[in-house]
Amino acid sequence: MLVGTIIGRLTPSLYIQHITMRKTLITTIAVVVTLAGCTLQPRTHIPTLENPQPEILKAEPLCWWTGMQTPLTIMFYGQDLQDAQVSVEEVTGINYVTTDKPWWEAYQTRHTKGLKIKGQHNAESPNYLFVDVDARKAGTYLFTLRQGDKQSKWLYDIQTRRQGSRERQSFTSADVVYLIMSDRFVDGDESNNSTDNTREKGDKNNMDGRWGGDIQGIINSLDHIKALGATTIWPTPLLLDDEAAWSYHGYACSDYYHIDPRFGDNDLYKTMVAKAHEKGLKFLMDMVPNHCGAAHWWMKDLPYHDWVNQFDRFTNTNNAFSANYDSNASEYDRRLNNRGWFDHPMPDMNLENNDLLKYFTQWAVWWIEYADLDGLRVDTYPYIEKQPAADWCKAIRNEYPNLNIVGECWTRPASNVAYWQADANNADGFNSYLPTVMDFPVEEAIRQALENDGNFWGGGMTRVYDAVAQDYLYADVNKLLLFAGNHDMDRIADVVKDQDPRRVKLAMTLIATMRGIPQLFAGDEYGQRSADRSRGHSGLRQPLPQENQLSDYEKDMFDFQSRLFTWRLNEPVIHTGKTMHFMSRDNTYAYFRYNNDKAVFVYLNASAQPRTIPTEHYNEILAHYNTNGTDLISGKEYNLSQTITIEPLTSIIIPLNSKQ
Repeated sequence: MLVGTIIGRLTPSLYIQHITMRKTLITTIAVVVTLAGCTLQPRTHIPTLENPQPEILKAEPLCWWTGMQTPLTIMFYGQDLQDAQVSVEEVTGINYVTTDKPWWEAYQTRHTKGLKIKGQHNAESPNYLFVDVDARKAGTYLFTLRQGDKQSKWLYDIQTRRQGSRERQSFTSADVVYLIMSDRFVDGDESNNSTDNTREKGDKNNMDGRWGGDIQGIINSLDHIKALGATTIWPTPLLLDDEAAWSYHGYACSDYYHIDPRFGDNDLYKTMVAKAHEKGLKFLMDMVPNHCGAAHWWMKDLPYHDWVNQFDRFTNTNNAFSANYDSNASEYDRRLNNRGWFDHPMPDMNLENNDLLKYFTQWAVWWIEYADLDGLRVDTYPYIEKQPAADWCKAIRNEYPNLNIVGECWTRPASNVAYWQADANNADGFNSYLPTVMDFPVEEAIRQALENDGNFWGGGMTRVYDAVAQDYLYADVNKLLLFAGNHDMDRIADVVKDQDPRRVKLAMTLIATMRGIPQLFAGDEYGQRSADRSRGHSGLRQPLPQENQLSDYEKDMFDFQSRLFTWRLNEPVIHTGKTMHFMSRDNTYAYFRYNNDKAVFVYLNASAQPRTIPTEHYNEILAHYNTNGTDLISGKEYNLSQTITIEPLTSIIIPLNSKQ
């Protein structure tokens, strides 16, 4: 096998806690790597000799397709690639070779017009070369990088784009998103809990460690997810995170093109998505362009000094999202929000570097195309440099016009969140091109409404009413991700008063029937509580209970939510209908989801006393619908023209047909 070596380059002014920045000898097996999913299998069986320098160690993206809108720039990485002359030939066959021949002589090649080199440029590091390519024809191509009498070779695969790829549909308000904390979900393959080529080993006794949840566990759970009524799967990042500790969360990426071996591999990831599609489930990838991990391979040899945002000493982001749109904000605060590091092991990427922006654009497009994804979730969106982030979203949507992307914009109030949604009516004219944002204001209102009895002015369900009253600020309320909890906060069953399951059901009733795209956090379908809230995230992120060990409480909670979300699948009025809601000061909340054909009446009594529904207040909308209907939850028949009393901490959901 061909073994190459490369000396890492120090980057000035770079501060990384827990990392010793020194010149490091990296030994890498180069030629025998199979392009994940872009298979060049014959190459792995050909004997090779030591290759003259320059030496290519990586080429990203791993492969490409014909018919793409996104321009292709291959980033070659190796030893001393600067100013190399680049040429390419098409591979037409394989010769018989012996060990006294260079590996590339195994291939029959010819000059080609199927792949055209449009240009090339250097980075600051001499070990990178960016090559612009026009991929006109599917095939395998042999690149040659020459410097004088020295040369290095690399095989590259161009595939035919699958039919209809550009027009793929995405997740919408008709869907229910199921969020999985990947390492803590289901351990489907214990053999990969620790691997030789990753630093942190599996340890289920360490609350902060790796517990073994993996891709096979997700595959094994597809029927469970479907039975719940969820339609779209969002796992936390599955890409390699090779930090020495706390790597289980996956948000400190070490390699943007390879699945972490403790989860599986690229082929298994692709299989997982295909199996989900077979069951009618959609699949999202959680992407983190704001920061990489300190263990990322390029941190020892950055292409450019400004590839990451650097300071003389470690500098946190100030979390000042408002500086992006505050007309009174200082440039100091604005830059610190976008350029400060999220955490010590998470170097902040600088998307104002044009080569990095292209890299991340190709990366997103590559995974969508390679794995046949249905959408993206973007982590820590407002921390990214604002305009490059918008350009990134726009470029992806140019490639996939129907693709939905949801961004984590963890801020409040609604005016701050609405700024980040595509086509918002922003005073500064900014357009993020980010279709969907996460509805943190309503999440907060639901939690505050249910954490106590709400017996005070502005408390209880009035909080939810007030949050929904801000809908006028959003460009599209059907593209709000609606949730009662996620992997970064206490579970909803933790925070409701007395951990009362009736209050959890009220929260899920809201999530299922309000405008937007519902999102559930794995385990909440069982009313799961954190194992140890004092341990923060680690105590929250627990494995999914085993079905053969469920308590009566867990079974009841699953049955309730399964009935609720399965019903929702076939209710277009819930997906796209308008909302009319009614103010009350008695800790109840009433609203209608309606269109010309149908309405759904929802009433929640979050108080500790029975409440009589003031149906006479709803005449302006009830006049258009029949008043007889069956409550989805209890199965009881109701007539909304009569007196109806609702028990404490319960709700009703009554579909109504139009009088027309």
